[in-house]
Amino acid sequence: MKFKLFKSDGSVSGDMEIGKFPILQAGKGVDALRQVIIAVHANQRQGNACTKLRSEVSGSGKKIYRQKGLGVGRVGDKKAIQRRGGGVIFGPRPKSYNQKVNRKVKHLALGRALCDHATAENISLIEEWEVSEPKTRIFDQILKSIYPNSKKLLVVADSFSDSVGRAAANLPHARLGRAVDVGAMDIVQADRIIFSIKGIEMVLAKFHKQQ
Repeated sequence: MKFKLFKSDGSVSGDMEIGKFPILQAGKGVDALRQVIIAVHANQRQGNACTKLRSEVSGSGKKIYRQKGLGVGRVGDKKAIQRRGGGVIFGPRPKSYNQKVNRKVKHLALGRALCDHATAENISLIEEWEVSEPKTRIFDQILKSIYPNSKKLLVVADSFSDSVGRAAANLPHARLGRAVDVGAMDIVQADRIIFSIKGIEMVLAKFHKQQ
C-alpha cells in the first residue's frame, strides 16, 4: 500500500510503498474493534464506589423507642435502612469492571483500525521526527504542513528525542505515541496519523508477530 512521504521539515518527498500492510475484507474485524474499545473504557473504571451496609454504620444498636405505646411504629435502631444516616441496602460496592480481551481479538482489532485509516487516506509517513530547536511553533508548523486541519493528530515513531518531546508537549491537537505502545484504541481516537518510517515498520512487525 502506498502512502505520502514527507521530509523532516514537512515538505513533500513523494510516495512510499509499504509491504505487508494489513488489508481486510469489509466488515471483518469490526466486532473485534468494538470489543477492544469497550474493554479499554471498562478497564479505566475504578469501581471504588461504596456505601455502608447496616452492619457497617457506627452507632448503638439499641431500639430508639419501645415497641408499643408511643405510636411511632417499630422503628428499630438508628442504623435502620429507612432512617437518615442509616445503612444503605443494595447500594454500590467496590467491584472490578476489567474485561479480558484475547490476543487474537486485539490483533484483529489493530488490523481493522489500521486498514480503515489507510483506506480513508488518513495515514502519512515522515522520514524522521526532527526539530532544529525544542520550540512548539516549529513542531506545529511541521504538523500543519502535513495535515493543516487535523484536530486529533497521532504522531508515531520508534522513539522521540528530548527536543521533539518538549516541542510537542503543549500542543492540544497532537499526541506522541511510541510504536511499541500503539494499540487499536490510539488509532481509533485519532483523525489523522503520521508515522515515521521506523515507526510504521515497528508497528507492522508487532502486528505480524501477534499472528
